[in-house]
Amino acid sequence: MLAQASTGLIETWWVSKLGSDALTGMAVVFPGFMMMQMLSAGAMGGGISSAIARALGARRHHDAEALVMHAVGINVIIGLVGAAIFLIWGRPLYHAMGADGAALDAAMQYSNVVFGGSVLVWLMNALASIIRGTGNMLVPSLAVCVGVVLLVPLSPLLIFGYGPVPALGIAGGGWAVVVTTAIVTAVLAGYILSGRCMVQFKPARPRWDLSADILRVGAIAAVVSLQTSLTVLLTTGLVGAAGGGDAVAGYGTGARLEYLMIPLAFGFGGPLVALVGTNIGAGQNDRALRGALIGGAMVFVITETVGLVAAIWPAAWLGLFGNDPQMIATGSTYLRIVGPAYGFFGLGLSLYFASQGAGRMIWPLVAGLARLVISIGGGWLVLRLTGSLTWLFVALTVALVIYGSTIAIAVASGSLVQAAAPAPLTPS
Repeated sequence: MLAQASTGLIETWWVSKLGSDALTGMAVVFPGFMMMQMLSAGAMGGGISSAIARALGARRHHDAEALVMHAVGINVIIGLVGAAIFLIWGRPLYHAMGADGAALDAAMQYSNVVFGGSVLVWLMNALASIIRGTGNMLVPSLAVCVGVVLLVPLSPLLIFGYGPVPALGIAGGGWAVVVTTAIVTAVLAGYILSGRCMVQFKPARPRWDLSADILRVGAIAAVVSLQTSLTVLLTTGLVGAAGGGDAVAGYGTGARLEYLMIPLAFGFGGPLVALVGTNIGAGQNDRALRGALIGGAMVFVITETVGLVAAIWPAAWLGLFGNDPQMIATGSTYLRIVGPAYGFFGLGLSLYFASQGAGRMIWPLVAGLARLVISIGGGWLVLRLTGSLTWLFVALTVALVIYGSTIAIAVASGSLVQAAAPAPLTPS
């Protein structure tokens, strides 16, 4: 997942060579693209992995295999709908977030390519989540790493051109993402078709109980993911209204590190979904809770370390993407204030995945709503009162602390396993 997140960093680094307009354009597109990643991998993907893990834990192998085709169908349908939204309404959305003129044109060039091929992202994450649900983390990881290795030379080749390959500019970065995603999707599909996966592609008649087993976790998780992305989208709008395009570039570049915490937490969260889900399915509730708390503590330490380092040396991160003084100033202020709260963000995210495994998502939903209200409502209020981005970033920090603490207290109190959802399917 760290490798997958690096695709955005690689893209941003190369696109920054095209100038501040391209960097601003990418900054306003990235939250929406990351939202799609979160929904397909962390939300619906978690629902897929959870349903398969609980079925296997309860020794319902026939249901687990039937879930495979249901998972693919659900993700592809949602992916097509999501792509249509950004292809149709992308321009007014990016304009509202602070992009205009050449920056808006750059945003649309990149957006039309990545969202035009975004159904491949949904399909790739459906296949990866199916495999993770069986407890196999190695194959999806290797496939994604292969894609990143290919992206490293492909992205600059298509952006700047070489020999017979024309320079496509910022759109070339989008094409590099689409092509490498298609390759990873083919690799994952080939693994399942090879017969080495615990579950296989088998014809299955549509069953509402199987779809509901995915959706009752995935749909709520999708709302939680939307809350996270909406927080960043609206915050970007607040920053743009208060500081203009260069401030948006600074905040967007700084917040890119916050987004990096999501796949980092997912690296532990994917196993937590399978571990908690399988143990819940097998009736091993104490072991499920113990695994959730250990995983949450590990992620807290890692993400807090990253946040503290970024707060102490913000220019080391921001300087990778540009040297505009206002971009550096805004990004540094953000990292110094919000970075020390990254541990709570990671803690909440890891326990969000554990909650997916248990099939209980109410506390992540409540915590995500609290974060959204404090970040945007509180941020808007302090901007009105002070006009200072510093106080907006303070509101973001408070929101992250409350987000992580709320989920951690709920899980530690035993609500994760006391209310764990029973398997709704008939043993096969």
